[in-house]
Amino acid sequence: MEITPKVKFLGMTFDVTVMIGTTITALLVILLVIFLTRKLSMRPSRKQNIMEMIVDFIRGVTNMMLDDKKASKYLSFAITTFLFIIIANTLGVIVMINSHGAVPAFGITQSDAEVSWFKSPTSDINVTVALAFAITIYAHIVGFRKSPKGYVAHYFQPYAWMFPLHIIDELAKPTTHAARLWANIFAGEVLILILREGTPYLTALPMFAWVGFSLFVGCIQAYIFTVLAMVYISQKIADDH
Repeated sequence: MEITPKVKFLGMTFDVTVMIGTTITALLVILLVIFLTRKLSMRPSRKQNIMEMIVDFIRGVTNMMLDDKKASKYLSFAITTFLFIIIANTLGVIVMINSHGAVPAFGITQSDAEVSWFKSPTSDINVTVALAFAITIYAHIVGFRKSPKGYVAHYFQPYAWMFPLHIIDELAKPTTHAARLWANIFAGEVLILILREGTPYLTALPMFAWVGFSLFVGCIQAYIFTVLAMVYISQKIADDH
């Protein structure tokens, strides 16, 4: 039985494992960008080339939905989103820290419990839901700021009776956005845990193969999540919205 340690504060329950994973992911994103962008020059170093490749890659994503001027405004947002998701997806595949036994300080009293201290934050549905709904709220804000009248009118087009359908669509977007990412990362880590508990000479090779596949899936899911984030934003700021 795997349990994550939790703490209660102001009537709310916080998952310590998620807090650790999210904090480390955010710090790694900051440190990575600082490292890759130090001492920029006209004759780029290897690390500067890596950062330029990332920027060019994400610029291609933003330019698929927006013109150059609008795309430039959201480039840093898209880069941050992509780096955060890809690092979050990768961390738990490479490093999983578990312990056995009770941890009374965090409300864990079972002596035979397997306590998970570190895993991919995106393998927790609360994280992916928070990310997806934050992006949705941001998309609605920029859409309303661009054209309040057009933003409201969109929900009654082409017919007024379609308003409920538009609302269902708006709720479905962040739900599927979050579920897709969470399901892929969670399933990958569960199978790694199962293989890790098996007989080494039978499960070692399949586990390493699955770890490699999970890293690939994590990269693909980071790309898909970023693309969908830009799609939702572009839909709100499109000229015909």
